[in-house]
Amino acid sequence: MPTLLHVDSSVWPGSASASRTVADAFRKTWEEQHPDGTVIYRDLALNPVPHLDAVGASAGFADPATHSPEQAAAFAERLRLIEELEQADAVLIGAPMYNFSIPSTLKAWLDQVILMGRTAGETPSAKGTPVTVVASRGGSYAPGTPREPFEYVQNYLRDLLGTMLGLDVDFIVPELTLAHSTPAMSELIPLAEASRTKALEDADARAKELAARFSADAA
Repeated sequence: MPTLLHVDSSVWPGSASASRTVADAFRKTWEEQHPDGTVIYRDLALNPVPHLDAVGASAGFADPATHSPEQAAAFAERLRLIEELEQADAVLIGAPMYNFSIPSTLKAWLDQVILMGRTAGETPSAKGTPVTVVASRGGSYAPGTPREPFEYVQNYLRDLLGTMLGLDVDFIVPELTLAHSTPAMSELIPLAEASRTKALEDADARAKELAARFSADAA
């Protein structure tokens, strides 16, 4: 049965987080379609991975036979995360926008799993794996909006996940998530509700589409 790698990065727990709520909807449908499948779950807010440092970075460019004990330990951690990505048949990532970018915990995870000559390079080891990114944001950065030039989350992750790692990237974007808590945005509440509803519907549809794809591949 298929394996799903689910990565959350919101600092907010449960339903207080739009990205977690939508990702949970995807996962619920996925598990309904694959009751005997495997889910590898990483909550980067509760259990952050180490930021890549000189020891871990240098280990990635050196022959493992020459690793110092510190390099060997750092590289083992990188390999554990890389193998989770490589084992996954599908990937689900919660990527809320913080200060126009992704959470630093998600950036740390990405830096750990990007390894030239393995997950990145001419033949990325997870190439073609479908990845669904729930890119929530408090406002709107859609084409034609005043803040379109500040949309760095989708642009960044599309290039990094799609071009560098060779993954098949799809985005679900619940936006205007601050409308209910920000008086100046109160008139946008109907649009925020519509965006939330669409995101939940898209999560359900995406999970079902992937389930059908894997069922067809197994037939």
